Amino acid sequence: MGYCFTDLTRACADEWSAYIEHDFVRQLGQATLADTAFRHYLAQDYLFLIHFARAQALAIYKSRSLADLRQAHEGLKTIVDIELGLHVAYCREWGINEGDLARLPEARATLAYTRYVLDTGSRGDLLDLHVALAPCLIGYGEIANWLNAQPFTLRGATNPFDAWIAMYESDEFQGAMTRERDWLDARLSEVTPQRFSELVVIFRDATRLEIDFWQMGLDQQD
Repeated sequence: MGYCFTDLTRACADEWSAYIEHDFVRQLGQATLADTAFRHYLAQDYLFLIHFARAQALAIYKSRSLADLRQAHEGLKTIVDIELGLHVAYCREWGINEGDLARLPEARATLAYTRYVLDTGSRGDLLDLHVALAPCLIGYGEIANWLNAQPFTLRGATNPFDAWIAMYESDEFQGAMTRERDWLDARLSEVTPQRFSELVVIFRDATRLEIDFWQMGLDQQD
């Protein structure tokens, strides 16, 4: 019997829960998150997207099939041509202009997670890279779904962070999340128990670094 993505989250249940249900996420849903904390997170997330694009470029290099090559190429185009532009516009709505973003130093949590992803992808294979990125690619969609299932979550004009939730509950993002999960399920179904154990370590470390990224935003850490 093969493995699937759910087996990764089950193997890292404590970390996954701490990430999906982090206080930053809860406060965002409750509309109690400090504006300054959200701005700090937004600015650092811009820097993360830059490195996310680099990770997709690395995925292109690591691809051994035309299908994987096309997937990574589409991912890179989406980030560079669409997501970064949308993120810059969203930051502008929160009083952060593109010049501010260009001059922004990376917080330690940003450095830690992005360099971990790139290092993991550089020394490993394409599956290693996808597993390291999964807490972001799949996690944000699951966070939006989790928030929408909570009685405390406010939607609409009463929540200044509603647009953030809407972004990750959108059909476009949910579709990308499903495609990524399907890709991982197909690859994980073929791995040995020893290989799966190695991937659990990567997934756990990446999830812990995502938890730190939330905490960085909550505490407004540099």
